[in-house]
Amino acid sequence: MTHAERIPYKRGQDAAYQAGEDAVTSLQAALALADMTLPSLSNHGPVAGQGFVRLGGCNAAFANRLAEVIAAGADALQHQR
Repeated sequence: MTHAERIPYKRGQDAAYQAGEDAVTSLQAALALADMTLPSLSNHGPVAGQGFVRLGGCNAAFANRLAEVIAAGADALQHQR
């Protein structure tokens, strides 16, 4: 890869990394509204030119609570339409 080819590639990788950081921040904020935290939530860096967020593991109670929150949010969105 030439220097000229590396510049747009690096910019793309940087943008993908930032997209992952932004997604982590958004998800942390949304979870905080529901008084929930995923301690292992993290930006994994670019994967195939895309931001990649690692959600990590959680116990069954947390997963069930997360499902409830998502379902409630989806239901609220349906009623707005």
